[in-house]
Amino acid sequence: MSNNYPLSSSHANVCIRLPLPEAHPLGNKRPVGFSKSYYVCMLFLILLSVQTFAQTRTVSGKVTAQSDGTPLPGVNVLIKGTTSGTTTDVNGAYTLQVEPGTTLVFSFIGFTTQEIAVGTQSTLDVALPDDVQALSEVVVIGYGTQKKEDLTGSIAAISQESFNKGQVTTPEQLLVGKVAGVQITPGGAPGSGSRIRIRGGSSLNASNDPLVVIDGVPVDNTAISGSANPLSLINPNDIESFNILKDASATAIYGSRASNGVIIITTKKGRQGDKIRVDFSSLASIATNTKTVDVLSAEELRAVVNERGSASQKALLGSANTNWQKEIYRNAFSTDNNLSVSGSYKFLPYRLSVGYLNQDGVLKTSNFQRTSAAINLTPSFFNDHLKVSLNLKGSLTNKQFANEGAIGAAVAFDPTQPINAENNYGGFYEWTNANGSPNTLAPRNPVSLLEQNDDQSEVKRSIGNLQLDYKFHFFPDLRANLNLGYDISDSEGSRLQPATSASVFNQGGSRTQYAQSRNNKLLDFYLNYVKEVPALASKFDVTAGYSYQDFIRENPSFAGLNAAGEVIPGQEADPFPLKTQYTLIGLFGRLNYTFKDRYLLTATVRRDGSSRFGKGNKWGTFPSLAFAWKVNEESFLKNVQVLSELKLRAGYGVTGQQDISTTTIPNDYPYLPRYTFSDQTSQYQFGNQYYLTLRPEGYDANIKWEETTTINGGLDYGFMDGRITGSLDYYFKKTKDLLAIIPVPAGSNLTNRLLTNVGNIENRGLEAALNFTAINTEKLKWDVGVNATYNTSEITNLSKTQDNSSEGIPVGLIGGGVGNNIQIHTVGYRPYAFYVYQQVYDESGKPVEGLYVDRNNDGAVNNRDLYRYKNPEANVFFGLNSQVTYARFTAGFVLRGSVNNYVYNNVRSGNGVYRNITYPNYLTNLHSNVLETDFNNNQFFTDYYIENASFLRMETINFAYSFGRIFNDKADLRLSANIQNAFVITKYSGLDPEVAGGIDNNFYPRARIFSLGVNIGF
Repeated sequence: MSNNYPLSSSHANVCIRLPLPEAHPLGNKRPVGFSKSYYVCMLFLILLSVQTFAQTRTVSGKVTAQSDGTPLPGVNVLIKGTTSGTTTDVNGAYTLQVEPGTTLVFSFIGFTTQEIAVGTQSTLDVALPDDVQALSEVVVIGYGTQKKEDLTGSIAAISQESFNKGQVTTPEQLLVGKVAGVQITPGGAPGSGSRIRIRGGSSLNASNDPLVVIDGVPVDNTAISGSANPLSLINPNDIESFNILKDASATAIYGSRASNGVIIITTKKGRQGDKIRVDFSSLASIATNTKTVDVLSAEELRAVVNERGSASQKALLGSANTNWQKEIYRNAFSTDNNLSVSGSYKFLPYRLSVGYLNQDGVLKTSNFQRTSAAINLTPSFFNDHLKVSLNLKGSLTNKQFANEGAIGAAVAFDPTQPINAENNYGGFYEWTNANGSPNTLAPRNPVSLLEQNDDQSEVKRSIGNLQLDYKFHFFPDLRANLNLGYDISDSEGSRLQPATSASVFNQGGSRTQYAQSRNNKLLDFYLNYVKEVPALASKFDVTAGYSYQDFIRENPSFAGLNAAGEVIPGQEADPFPLKTQYTLIGLFGRLNYTFKDRYLLTATVRRDGSSRFGKGNKWGTFPSLAFAWKVNEESFLKNVQVLSELKLRAGYGVTGQQDISTTTIPNDYPYLPRYTFSDQTSQYQFGNQYYLTLRPEGYDANIKWEETTTINGGLDYGFMDGRITGSLDYYFKKTKDLLAIIPVPAGSNLTNRLLTNVGNIENRGLEAALNFTAINTEKLKWDVGVNATYNTSEITNLSKTQDNSSEGIPVGLIGGGVGNNIQIHTVGYRPYAFYVYQQVYDESGKPVEGLYVDRNNDGAVNNRDLYRYKNPEANVFFGLNSQVTYARFTAGFVLRGSVNNYVYNNVRSGNGVYRNITYPNYLTNLHSNVLETDFNNNQFFTDYYIENASFLRMETINFAYSFGRIFNDKADLRLSANIQNAFVITKYSGLDPEVAGGIDNNFYPRARIFSLGVNIGF
C-alpha cells in the first residue's frame, strides 16, 4: 500500500505527491516532530501560493471621449466572457482586479464598444470613438426604437444634417421636398400653417392631417384660436430628427389616429460624458414679393371706361395713378436668434435652449414673434438600469394679423383714385353713396383695410413629459416604460377697427375679443421584453401597453363691442360658452420576431376607445402584420460585395380616424342631440315677454370613425457599402365609412344636410427614393437625393346603400355669386374634381362668352352638360436635393415640383369682366385677361378658368463656409447664405401654382427670401 497522498492547489493545476513520515518503531504514535522532507514540502506550498496570488493584479485607467478628451462617467468596464466588472466614476476613472490573459470590454451609449487585452499593463487608458453610424441607424417608432435594418414597415428617417436651410420658422418646413410620399404646401403669411399630406388624403370631411408625436407626446394638430398653425409654436432649432411612419404596419400601433400617417419628432438632448458646449446662431432675412396679379393700370382702365362706360361712369374716374398692390406689399425683414447650452454634469446629461424669432410678412402690418425655451434632462441610474428623460418646451407667440381682404381689394380697387382723401374715414379715400355713407357694395380701400385694423393675438403653449425606462435588475431582458405627458395652450386676442373705418362705420367701429384654452394629458405605460435564443437562431421583441389621453377645450364668450367699448345690440355674450372634453383609451401590443437575422416579422394590434362616438361604436380594433426578408444575407448573395442591402417588405394593416372635429365639423360629439340657443335678435314672444329659444340640430346617433385598410409592398436596397441607397414602395389604401355632409330629405332629421358615414374611397400609389454619394474623396464630397411619388384616388361609394345614381356632393365654394360650388365628389372620380361647362372657342382660339358644349346632345345647354374636368391634386410630385462639400465650403439646393395639378383661377373669373365698370356709384378695376376674352359678364362655370398648375420650384439654395476652430482653438465659426423660393417654372398665370384645395382666390403669396446666418459654438 502506497503512502502517497494527493495535495492540490485551487489556483493552479498542480498535484504534488509527498511521502508521509514512516511509522515510529514504538507503534502507531507519531513522534513530536516531523521529518525534514515534510518541512520542505510545506515551504514549497507556501511559495506556490505566493506565486499564484501574484498573478491576480490591479488594472486602473481613465476612459475619455475620443472626439474631445472629455472624461466619461458611467462607462461599463467588464471582463470579457464574465459578468464581473465595474463602471467609471465622475472623472472617468476605474480600477479592477484581473488575471493574466484578460480582455476588458468598454461600452457606453453613443460610443463604439472597445475590447482591449490587458497584457502586462497596470494602467490602461481608453478613448472611445463616437458611434455615429449606430446612432443614425436607430429609428424611433411608436413606443420604442428599432434598428433601420430590422424595419418591416415603410418609415422615412430624416436627421438634422438633411434639414432644409434658411429661414425655417415652423418644423414642417424642414422637410419640404425631402421625403417620398409626403407633400407639404407651405403658407405665405408669417407663422402660417402648411398643408401636410402623407400618401394623399383618406377622408372627405374629417381631418387629413397626420398625427404628430413630439418626444413621445401625441399633440393636438388643430390650431388654437389666434394661431394659424399649431406647429408654429415649436422652435425648429430644437429638433434633432423626424421619423415618418407611412404604411399601416408602422402606424397601426397608434390605432384610431393613424390613417393619415404619423410624424414622430425627436428634440435635441445632451449626452452622457459631453463637455459643456454653448451654441449660438443668428439669421437675418429679407423677404420680397415676387409677383402681382396682372390688372389694368390707371391709364388702361381710363381707356376702357372712356370707350365702354356711360357718362356717369366716366365722371367717376380720378386723376391719380395708384398701384394698389405696390402699396400693400413691402420688403419684410426678419431675425431668428437661438442659444443653447448642452453637456453632462456628472451623471446628468442636459440641454437648455432659448430662441427668439421676429418675422415680418410681405403684406404690410403682418408680423409673427415667438419666444421659446426648452429643457431636456436625460440622467440614468443604477448602472443604466433606470433611464429618465425629462423634456419641457414652452413658447410665447405674438401675432399681428394683416387684413388679408386687402389682397383682393388691391386687385379690384380703382387705380385712378388716390390713397388719401379729406373725409370721415380716417383720411382714406372710400367709395360713398350720395349721402356720404360708405357704399357697402364697393371694394374697400386696401391701404385702409391694413392701417385701420389692429388684429393681434398672444398664445402660450407648453409641451412636456417625464419618461421612466427601467430595465429589471433580476430580469434584464424586461423593461418597463412609463410616460407622463401634457400639452397645454392658452390664447387670447382682439381685433379693433376704429369708428372711422368704412367697414364698420355705421356701427361705431368694432372691438372683438376671443380666448381659448386646451389641456391635453397623457399616460402611457408599456412593458418590453427582448430575448435572443441562439439555439433557435431567433430574437423576440415583445411590447404590450396601455395609453390614456384626455383633451379639454374651453372657449369663453365675449360680447361684440364697438370701438368705444359699448355692447353692440344683438351681439351679447353667449350665456353658455363652449367647454368640451373627450378621452382616448388604448391597449396595444407588438411582436418583432427575427429568424437567422434575415427573416423578420412584425405583428401589432391596438384596441382603442373614443368618447366621441356612441354606444356600440366607441371601440375599434386595429391590427397589422408585416414581413421582411434580407435577401442579401442569403448564402447565394453573401459574397456579392457590391450589394450592401437588399430587403423585401410586405405589410397589411387597419387604422382609424377619430379626429372628426375640424373647421368643417366643429363638434366633438356628433352622435348626441344638440340644441342651439337663439340670439337677442331672434326671440319668441309670449304676451309682452320675449324668450330665447332652443333650436334642435340634426345628428346621426350611429356615427362612427372612418377605417382605412392598407396594403404595402416595398424594396430597400444599397450598393457599395451604403454609398448608394434607396427604396421602392407600392401601396393601396381603402377607407370605408367615409364621413361626409350629404343632403337628406327635408324634415327627416331636423335638417336638410347631415354629417354621416356614407361611403368608400380608394387610394393607390408608387414611391421611389434614391440617395447616393457621387464623389467621396478626402476634400470633396457630393451627395444627391431624389424622390418621386405617383398617387391617385377614387371615390367608390357615396351612399348608405349601393345606389350611387346621384350626381354627387357639391363642394369648393368660390368667390362670386351666391353659393357657387366649382367642385364635386362623385363615385368613380377623384375627390374635388372640377365640375364645369366645356368652353367653346372661335376660330382664333378666343373663348366665346356664354357658349358651351352640349355634351349630352339633347339640344339644350343646362346643368346636365356640366362635366368633371381635371383635379387640384397632383398625381406626380418629386424632389431633388444636392449637397457638395469641398474642404470647408458647402453648397446645396432643394428642387421640387408636381405634375397634373390644376387650379381654378377665381381671380380671373371674378375680375376679368367688363361688367365691373358698369356699377352706378363706383368703379372696379379689371383683370387684364378681359382684354383677351372680352367677357362682359362673369362666366364662373367655364373650364376656361381651370389652368394647368404643374410647376418646378427651386425651394432652397444654400452656401456655407466653416472657419473651423478659432479664438485659440476655443470656438467654431460658420457663415451661411441662403435663397428660398428662388424661382418657379410654371404655365399658371396666377401668383403661385401651389394652391391648397385648387381654388385661387387672392391668397397670401409666398415670398422670395434672402438670408445670412452665423453659427458659433464654444
